[in-house]
Amino acid sequence: MMPELKNTAPGENQSTQAPKETDSTDQAVNLPKSAELEKSKVAPGYYRPIPEETLVTWEAPARPFKKRKKQFFSTIFIIALLVALILFFAGQVLPVALVISVVFLVYVTAMIPPQNVSVKLTNYGFYVDKDAYAWYEMGRFWFDKKEGFDTLQIELGRFPGRLSLVLVDGVTPTKKSLEEVLSEVLLKEKPKPTTFEKISSWFAKNIPLE
Repeated sequence: MMPELKNTAPGENQSTQAPKETDSTDQAVNLPKSAELEKSKVAPGYYRPIPEETLVTWEAPARPFKKRKKQFFSTIFIIALLVALILFFAGQVLPVALVISVVFLVYVTAMIPPQNVSVKLTNYGFYVDKDAYAWYEMGRFWFDKKEGFDTLQIELGRFPGRLSLVLVDGVTPTKKSLEEVLSEVLLKEKPKPTTFEKISSWFAKNIPLE
């Protein structure tokens, strides 16, 4: 059984600010010893089950978080108000409620810092707090930058459709060691952006919120 690697959870400052470049040593993910399958002596054509081994554990913010200025909320409110008025005068009442819900969600996620989550990587898959994600549920993986944080993105075959894990220098494994392990099971490939991602990217480039 591989020894379980654990780190102390990052402090409150780390969970609310993008990590700075440091010379700290990140965790390395160890490959399991029992990787080879052994044929069953009882059932022909079957293999003996492999015990689950913890490869690495860490704690990190549940999502990227960046402190916003007042201008951000003012701009969001003005844009939402204009869109809501246009929809209202066009007779589209239900979309107005959707706009209000989106604005409220943006406000909450921008105001409340995320809590830390416990992540465990084993030879069976990922555990994020009490949620388990098996290898067969996952598709491609890639690394992305969000709000100044490095993140690990993994496609999921069930809700919410994507597993997003925040990476913090000196706390989580390096991208290189994660890639070494994940590439044994998953394909490293960034999918084409969705319609929502294209719209968000266009707004970010053409309508600065801060």
